[in-house]
Amino acid sequence: MTKAAELAKMGEVLTNSQIGGKRNMIINGGMNVFQRSTSATDLGASSGYFSADRFKIFSNTSGRVTMSQSSDTPNGFGNSLKIDVTTADTSIASDELFILSYAMEGQDAQMIKKGTSEAESLTMSFYAKANASANYVVEMYDQDNTRNNTQAFTVTSSWQRFSFTFVPDTTGALDDDNALSFYPIQIWLHGGSNYTSGTFASNTWGSVTNANRYAGSRTSIFDSTDREFYVTGVQVEVGSQATPFEHRSFGEELALCQRYYERYETSGANYARFGLFQCTSTTTAFGAIDYKVSKRSASVTLDTELTRLALSDSDNSMLPVTAIAIDSNCNSFENTSVTITASGGGLVAGECTQLLSENVNNGYIAIDAEL
Repeated sequence: MTKAAELAKMGEVLTNSQIGGKRNMIINGGMNVFQRSTSATDLGASSGYFSADRFKIFSNTSGRVTMSQSSDTPNGFGNSLKIDVTTADTSIASDELFILSYAMEGQDAQMIKKGTSEAESLTMSFYAKANASANYVVEMYDQDNTRNNTQAFTVTSSWQRFSFTFVPDTTGALDDDNALSFYPIQIWLHGGSNYTSGTFASNTWGSVTNANRYAGSRTSIFDSTDREFYVTGVQVEVGSQATPFEHRSFGEELALCQRYYERYETSGANYARFGLFQCTSTTTAFGAIDYKVSKRSASVTLDTELTRLALSDSDNSMLPVTAIAIDSNCNSFENTSVTITASGGGLVAGECTQLLSENVNNGYIAIDAEL
């Protein structure tokens, strides 16, 4: 054995055949972080983020699903994302679709050198299973230049690891900023004729033609309420090899997710305190909500359960919150300023008040900076 071979063998022993470094471009690929909800029901009428952090659905269908965190997993994983059809849709309108998608900032995708003569191959891998055999599609989508690349796969009732290498794309560079540039993975589970009536092209980059994106002999996940789809271990990496899934600690994954969405909520029977605010009248208060993690953008939206929030007055009585409005002139990547309105009066201008959530579950404030 040569010296080089000996060193390579030693490296395999020391690393247990794992490849080191930050390889996975996907955050929360192990489906461990579910800040919004571990079970979101009646989904399908609209697009958005509903369950697993960083994974969005694009949806326009009369079918309905429940998306939830599941303990049904391949060996080596604690969680998966389960999509369970609760309402079938067998009369498919032409514009219908259902896609599980992951969005990426342009500045985080510069290493793929897209749009240059040195563009890199990308390898997508994930574990998936279903209740029965089904034929679906995976897609990479360049938002900046409206280009895409698709490949098909067949899932069965047993866990499998799927791997797809996508050829380099020398056309269309990605913007180097914090805005949406690239969808490194989109899993198509349903499509109407607007997306199925063309010709499917496998592993070919080109300008998007919607009719080609889900063309061929594809399954609609909405053809029966028996349909289920599970996925975990989602990874996209530079190069032509699918390496072992890069496991990160829960704390690291949570912090990465909180760049895009951060939730403060009640825990058990305890009141949650969201900070001190300066009273500006008997019913209003002003102040800043400080973030745990710097946000992707200074422009954020609030997601709240107002019926569970209250301000404490000078007698420590709880005044129900009726509105929270962001002051767009006082935002940063580190915090946002808000005006809080409560009913009933009782605040004293110039004094401080606390924003609290009731000691029941569902009381929360969330900061949303998603792509």
